[in-house]
Amino acid sequence: MASSDQSTSPRPSLEKHTEAELSTPTVSDVNPVPEPVTVEEAALSKPEGKPDEKQEEWLTGIKLWAVFSPLVLVFFLVLLDTTIAIPSITNHFNSLPDIGWYSASYQLASAVLQPLAGKVYVHFSNKWSFISFFALFELGSLLCGVATSSKMLIVGRAVAGMGTAGLQNGAMTIISASVPLHKRPALLGICQGFAQLGLVFGPLIGGALTQYTTWRWCFYINLPAGGLAAAILLVTRIPDAYTKPPPMEILRNFHRKFDLFGFALFAPAMVMLLLALQWGGNVYPWKSATEIGLFCGFAGNILVWLGWNWWKKDDALIPVSMAGRTTVWSGSLVLGFLMSSLYIFAYYLPIYFQSADGASPTMSGVYMLPNILAALVLAVLSGKLVGVVGYYTPFSIASAIFMAVGYGLCGTLAPKSSAGDWIGFQIIAGVGRGMGMQMPLVAVQNNLSPAMIPLAISLCMFTGMLFGALFLSASATIFTNSLRTLIPEYAPTADLEAIVVAGATGFRKVVAPDELAGVLLAYAKSVDRVFYLCAALAALCLPFSFGLGWTNIKAKAQKKNAAAGQPAEKVEAEV
Repeated sequence: MASSDQSTSPRPSLEKHTEAELSTPTVSDVNPVPEPVTVEEAALSKPEGKPDEKQEEWLTGIKLWAVFSPLVLVFFLVLLDTTIAIPSITNHFNSLPDIGWYSASYQLASAVLQPLAGKVYVHFSNKWSFISFFALFELGSLLCGVATSSKMLIVGRAVAGMGTAGLQNGAMTIISASVPLHKRPALLGICQGFAQLGLVFGPLIGGALTQYTTWRWCFYINLPAGGLAAAILLVTRIPDAYTKPPPMEILRNFHRKFDLFGFALFAPAMVMLLLALQWGGNVYPWKSATEIGLFCGFAGNILVWLGWNWWKKDDALIPVSMAGRTTVWSGSLVLGFLMSSLYIFAYYLPIYFQSADGASPTMSGVYMLPNILAALVLAVLSGKLVGVVGYYTPFSIASAIFMAVGYGLCGTLAPKSSAGDWIGFQIIAGVGRGMGMQMPLVAVQNNLSPAMIPLAISLCMFTGMLFGALFLSASATIFTNSLRTLIPEYAPTADLEAIVVAGATGFRKVVAPDELAGVLLAYAKSVDRVFYLCAALAALCLPFSFGLGWTNIKAKAQKKNAAAGQPAEKVEAEV
């Protein structure tokens, strides 16, 4: 349904014309189009707060759920893959120092490819783009399953992360192309809420498989489940928000449209930064030539990339006009801090249960249920409420407050903490995360045209993945350095190196009974310090939440329905 803004505008809409048509001057009955425009330029030229409407009918009923259900399953598999069986893998390879890399390589590969993935969804079919990225994710899972060394596992995790780069933002892009704006918060909430079950089932399934079969099935399990999702997607019509040019037309100008030179500058800069954080204080001293060289290399590369990105303007890897909008950069930072705290918390909470409390891998997953179920309920509920009240910013503000308090309270956990403590603290943190996770994505979709939504979502997801990779590396440094400091303090006669090498759950085998209490306390306090980092990151979401805007999406939908001759009450009924 065309909006009233479009019906009076002399500029052709993105939904009716391909890029080739937009780049050919045409004569209007009112005024000629002044100059050729590309898809990105046309979309960026539209004022913020006035997104285009697509001309086709929105998906409803069985057609909608045939698209939505496999997206939820894929989202579930991605989050399942994030937290599965990590403590047990460190024992198998005797590789506790690599514990940060198992997730950091995954997150970094996903982060650096996010901008390119957004460009893919701008120019190519949503359906085939999503399926292609999913195939890459499945290949990475296969490599992890057959890994014969810690390094091979890290490579497999990086390949899976490359596939993930186009899955989460792809799912959000497909949802935005399938339903009108006022329905998206509820669907995003359902998708992210149920997908978060992967965070609790990761340790649970991973623990069960590790105990009764082998940790390799933690990755093999993605293959049959992914095959089911892929089969549904292959036979389902997945909509695009606007008509896209033929693939061969895009491929002829691939280098220019995807800014490969900018990517070649950007990716190494991020890798050097991650290496510096991963190795600092652990493999090399912070003042070593290696660390200084990595930080200098990052700074030099990123400065050159920023200059190139500015020169390329809207043809850049990250378009300047889009990234400069308050809603976009605020939403990116909110999601970045939120996702980094989420990944760290989901990563280290099982380590706390398995090390300080002596829980089995299976039970450590069960103990995470309060956090995940609270997040699930609030993600669905807050999505519904946004559709009813129309405002999303208050939910993001409340989210930051609840998360900061919840994570801070988790930082007080000790080996003898009661079940009431860790259950209650997790619920507070989960409530906050559930309220806020989808709000930045709703904000950018509410203020951009359809052709810019994939790029904006990719920028938000890029920030989330990048911050996750950087702060996971920082958390690994905090955790490992804290262990090396606290174990000699609380267990002076314990063999520090043997404990570190033994892994997060295997250290009990190398610790004498009279030293165990001190080592457990050192582990608990080390995890607590990581939780303080989570609290700080959650608190940083608060100031940037105010930049998401105060546009009432319910009122906007009512205006569009009124312009189309439909009763305003229909909007609320549909929610």
